[in-house]
Amino acid sequence: MSTSANSYQTGFKPLTSTTGLPGSVGNTPLVKLNKLSQETKRNIYGKAEWMNPGGSVKDRAGLFFIEEAERRGLIKPGGTIVEGTAGNTGIGLAHIARAKGYQVVIYMPNTQAPIKIQTLRLLGCEVYPVPVVPFDNPENFNHLARKHAERLENAYWTNQFDNLDNREAHIRSTGPEIWEQLSGKVDGFTCSLGTGGTWCGTTRFLKQQNPSIKSFVAEPPGSCVYSYVKSGGKSLEKSGGSFTEGIGQGRITNNVAQDIELADDAVLIPDEESIVMLYRLLHEEGIYVGGTSALNVVAAARLAMELPEGSNVVTILADSAHKYADRIFSKTWLQSKNLYDVIPDELKKYATLD
Repeated sequence: MSTSANSYQTGFKPLTSTTGLPGSVGNTPLVKLNKLSQETKRNIYGKAEWMNPGGSVKDRAGLFFIEEAERRGLIKPGGTIVEGTAGNTGIGLAHIARAKGYQVVIYMPNTQAPIKIQTLRLLGCEVYPVPVVPFDNPENFNHLARKHAERLENAYWTNQFDNLDNREAHIRSTGPEIWEQLSGKVDGFTCSLGTGGTWCGTTRFLKQQNPSIKSFVAEPPGSCVYSYVKSGGKSLEKSGGSFTEGIGQGRITNNVAQDIELADDAVLIPDEESIVMLYRLLHEEGIYVGGTSALNVVAAARLAMELPEGSNVVTILADSAHKYADRIFSKTWLQSKNLYDVIPDELKKYATLD
């Protein structure tokens, strides 16, 4: 392990937001995962999206949704932002909305981490946790959000799954940041697809700069996107489920549909590999992230092994572990998901919550 005291870099890109919190979204560090890079003999980087002001990659889409709606005259001062979300998009929207003077109404699956619901309420949101039903059911949380917005005056349903401002946020911000941070020396990119905005927008930008960049779709059990890519768009088969939240879609969203043909391959990451990587990242890198981020890193390591030694592979560290800690660091919860025994013995010391 390095004992160098020179990690701090004075040559950083300065950021001063004269527009308040909204102007502080993005410009996140790209963090080299040293242990994994040494192990694979490729350079694996994670975009530290937990360092956005609302704590996740979804701040980027939240900012674009609101400011594009303002630009088009779809929301006026004092209006209400409405969204259906697994949590992080709602939190990002809430921060931006608070700064701009809007109200926020959120519909979300009642299976999500309780701290997400609590955080949204602490941010002043009106929150409706609802039972999980398929997208084609009118009681799906997304449809309920749309109908709520339709009942209000001066309201805007941000519609994160199908609103292409989501994808545009990453074409304009995440992709260019990664390209600049590695001086254009990007060989591979991968991340999971929830709405699809992050993967599609970032992949679109990077491949516009260099079409030879490899981009893999990374998915958990229960997602149809893996089989869709593997079958060349002929299958939406899915099976199983995952402890990860906000990813693993059962349909091809409008965001995904725009760019899924850019996928060079897809990888299906078992929960067992994701939970081990989550603990490894904490133990080996000092990085405290949730299940989606850990899945993304597993996928990055797989992609890296398809590329020559010394290649640069980038993935997304979507958010921190804070919202999931009472589950993923609970021995009882891990055992209930048959995940405790797969964690290496030397890492089980982190499962301390009961």
